[in-house]
Amino acid sequence: MARQAPELDYAKWLARWDKQQESFNPNRERRFDAMFDVLEAWLPRRFTALDLGCGPGSLSARLLRRFPAARVVAVDFDPVVLRIGQGALRGLRDRITWIDADLGARGWTTQLRTRHFDAGLSTTALHWLSPVRLRRLYYDIGELLRAGGVFLNGDILPWEAKRRNLRRLVEGIRRHRFGGKSLQAEWAPWRRWWRDLEKESALKAEFRERKSRFSKPHGASDLIPLDFHERALRRAGFRDVEVVWQELEDRILLAVR
Repeated sequence: MARQAPELDYAKWLARWDKQQESFNPNRERRFDAMFDVLEAWLPRRFTALDLGCGPGSLSARLLRRFPAARVVAVDFDPVVLRIGQGALRGLRDRITWIDADLGARGWTTQLRTRHFDAGLSTTALHWLSPVRLRRLYYDIGELLRAGGVFLNGDILPWEAKRRNLRRLVEGIRRHRFGGKSLQAEWAPWRRWWRDLEKESALKAEFRERKSRFSKPHGASDLIPLDFHERALRRAGFRDVEVVWQELEDRILLAVR
């Protein structure tokens, strides 16, 4: 009788995910806390949040720990990170629902089991979307949030290209902080996480599906500037669209429905 393979250590891989994310985003935990401060000040004790581009569930896990009466619907289109999140956070399964859906694609919201949310959040995720998909996603979020609900996007939201002096300043500070490394070099821990994880035989099916969904290699993309996000959210019907926290171009953008 064949010996059963040991279960994947989901918690280990989630911890390694957090570590590699922090390697190029040292403000990550501060950003999480600032987002949750907004939720605490704005929402009732019981609320339902939509985690957009949830990855393996880093934001959802922290949110559910801070808000014991909250529930989360976590959405991503990457079958590998969804599998890691479902395994690592299975102790929270009565409070978190995982959805496999392609954000920004037409009709992705039909995968949701509920269509009414108090908050939408995303962190270090929406920069993967093209401008067309991002505009569509903001309209979709506007349809999903109740009146008075909030959307928070925590990410690198750069100044527009015409503000060249500010962009040069930020690049100089970034290189100083990372010892002169290029942006590609800063991504090395991220690439290593994926390379090591792909060796896990338990995830062969998920990696095959991942490769079929993403025809181009995942990597650093051109970042959409802050003013684009602000305009797109206002056109989607949001009000009070403002940056509520920032460290240079690492910002939290708030929009109220």
